[in-house]
Amino acid sequence: MVKAILLLALCGCDTGVKVSSDDGAKVFQSVCATCHGAEGKPNAAMVARLGVRDLTSAELRARVTPALVEAQVRKGSQNKLMPSFTGALSDTQIKAVAAYVASPTFPR
Repeated sequence: MVKAILLLALCGCDTGVKVSSDDGAKVFQSVCATCHGAEGKPNAAMVARLGVRDLTSAELRARVTPALVEAQVRKGSQNKLMPSFTGALSDTQIKAVAAYVASPTFPR
């Protein structure tokens, strides 16, 4: 657990971030882009150090749904390197960012 917290601090993942918008693209840029990259493709260091998922990969795009993304944002990752954003983001923001990431035109 200490390792996960240290890695989150080093990568800049912050569940205490305040986002005033309910626009999925703005929430993504404010919260998710820190680890996943502005276009959904993380840099090589984030992939190597933390196993950050490429949100543009063909494998993910073939099966991504708003429900899948919403569950990930709410629960965090199984290895706990991606924190849960429940409480840090409103339900509306979580649903908006999930719809944005799952949209066929992601990233816009």
